[in-house]
Amino acid sequence: MALTKNEIVMKIHELGFSKKKSIEVIESLLEIIKSNLENDDDVLISGFGKFCVKNKNKRRGRNPATGSDLLLRERKVVTFKCSGKLRKKINSRK
Repeated sequence: MALTKNEIVMKIHELGFSKKKSIEVIESLLEIIKSNLENDDDVLISGFGKFCVKNKNKRRGRNPATGSDLLLRERKVVTFKCSGKLRKKINSRK
């Protein structure tokens, strides 16, 4: 199950912040990340990972519903690479 923005707000609220302040913190953080990614800037969060904007070239594709060929346009995608610390933490939980 995915962790939602509301659940993150509630976890910050449990730390002693008001609910309003918790919402402001999360919204501000997400706006900072979105703004940097919109400007093609990477976002590095030490101990967590790095969000990067990558360019995808146009390529041939196929419509899965009809099977017809089509040309996919150039686009940008956001990728995430987790840090070594996070990778170790994830892999140690078995």
